[in-house]
Amino acid sequence: MTKYLSNELITLRAIEPEDIDLLYAWENDPELWEVSHTLVPYSKYILALYIKNADRDIYETKQLRLMIDTREGKTVGAIDLFDFEPYHSRVGIGLLIHAQEDRSKGFASAALELIVGYCFQKLNVHQLYANIQTTNQISLQLFKKQGFNPCGTKKDWLRTDSGWQDEVMLQLIVNDQL
Repeated sequence: MTKYLSNELITLRAIEPEDIDLLYAWENDPELWEVSHTLVPYSKYILALYIKNADRDIYETKQLRLMIDTREGKTVGAIDLFDFEPYHSRVGIGLLIHAQEDRSKGFASAALELIVGYCFQKLNVHQLYANIQTTNQISLQLFKKQGFNPCGTKKDWLRTDSGWQDEVMLQLIVNDQL
């Protein structure tokens, strides 16, 4: 499985108990709540339970979170698979590079490329999708660069501090990759 989860820039790895402080900081960062649809803070207790159960199979939990480590061993973000539907052969993707100084270094592109390969080659899914606010142009460009195509816009889908925002759904279908 290693060949699917690392390249010359990053490694995608399982969550470890030592990640609790990072997860606590990220999940409780109000700047990210709008993107993650979070309304209340997470306790360390809840995060510890999440980490404890992170070894369960994606077919059971319907989700998977992998941490994004640089070649130097610094954890810069996470990539999530969610709403895994084995029968319909699809899964959603969410991606975070937390610190501003770690962005625009290719980590997100590398992580997305790895997870796409993993999903198509190892999980044998037919399609991947992402939901991205129309105001998040950097993420939209990232997913489009990887071959994701917009397939619809959900109008006034998200309530934000600045008002209602539209959200774009993007898909990547395995046939598009062949």
